[in-house]
Amino acid sequence: MSSVHLEPQDLPEIAPHNHGRTVAAWVTNTGLVIAAILAAVGIAIPVHAVTFTGIGLAVLSLAAGAVLRALGHGQPLA
Repeated sequence: MSSVHLEPQDLPEIAPHNHGRTVAAWVTNTGLVIAAILAAVGIAIPVHAVTFTGIGLAVLSLAAGAVLRALGHGQPLA
């Protein structure tokens, strides 16, 4: 038994029903996974073009996620 007693106001807010299930989240996550695979392959077989393509794709994925969120396809900020 824990000696810590939590009051209802001490608990975090409930996550929204679509937490992590938005277009912005899927686009960003998929792009980052592909970018990580490309960068890893480029590092494993020393081909700098593939490595930098993976890094560039990661930057583009983060930018695309930010744009989609700003357009309303992501989790609301508040």
